[in-house]
Amino acid sequence: MSPTVSVIIATYNYGRYLAGAVESALGQTLPELEVIIVDDGSTDNTPEVAASYVRDRRVQYERLDHIGQSAAKNAGIGLAQAPFIAFLDADDVWLPSKLEKQLALFQANPQLGVAYARRLLIDADGRRLDYEQPVLYRGRVVEQMFRDNFVCFSSAVVRREVFDEVGAFDESLPLAIDFDLWLRVALRYEFAFADEPLVLYRTGHASLSQRTEERLAVAWQIMERFLNEQRGRAVLRPEVVRQARAETCYHTALARRVWSRWAALPWLLRALAWSPGYGPAWRGLASLPLSEAARRRLRTALGRPPDWEVRPSRFSDSFTSSARRLEACSPRGCS
Repeated sequence: MSPTVSVIIATYNYGRYLAGAVESALGQTLPELEVIIVDDGSTDNTPEVAASYVRDRRVQYERLDHIGQSAAKNAGIGLAQAPFIAFLDADDVWLPSKLEKQLALFQANPQLGVAYARRLLIDADGRRLDYEQPVLYRGRVVEQMFRDNFVCFSSAVVRREVFDEVGAFDESLPLAIDFDLWLRVALRYEFAFADEPLVLYRTGHASLSQRTEERLAVAWQIMERFLNEQRGRAVLRPEVVRQARAETCYHTALARRVWSRWAALPWLLRALAWSPGYGPAWRGLASLPLSEAARRRLRTALGRPPDWEVRPSRFSDSFTSSARRLEACSPRGCS
């Protein structure tokens, strides 16, 4: 029987978590699927873990020579046989009914290009973490996507024909590859989501904060290309563009503040230049004279979390609370 869904697990050195991801895919209530493990040249025990599953006729293992996350995912798309393609990072886990509930969304709407879902957060050892569910969007979402990449990558299921229409992942981009793809998809297709957590998203096990500014710079590049080369200016209201630029500058200010609070000043001013009424930038500006300890005490006294609440998700597949923001906001798996 031909598979209904091709599950692509592109991974690099996540052998310690790979079994959990594969088991969660094979354990779906939707039986007609194939699982394609794309190993992007791992140097850990990933080949051994994958070998234990290839006896299952539904599992295929492809080893590559560390060609990068975009190319690895594209290789998986090229191998896929099903009319729907689902992505699962090797350190995340699906709940059993995920695919079944998402396919029902496609059956109800022939214009649907991407179905995604809510998620729960787990730590490196699989323990649940507190997480406030964000606002999600359905329908024509290009304006919302330009401001905020709200799709959890490990929850995404894509109609196969979408890739024929808009192309696959851009292999010239080092980061934010899902943001770039979703923008292109949102120009032509609708999005929908299963309004319940169907993914366990793992965080707290990687050190990624040093690349935050690079991700933001790439996000800015993607935004400008979308505006200038991909009809973005024709479909986005000017106020949406200004707000998105202000938010990106503000997130860059927060990344700079980790190293020096005054390094945030130019970026806060840029945020206000794009959107003079942008409250978070004004609050950030007002807090600059305070030491970090004083700022945290003040926020606590006002009943706010001591760390900034930030959602730098436009350049990633995800976002989370400020305490984990730098780690949980990046494309993972093959990066």
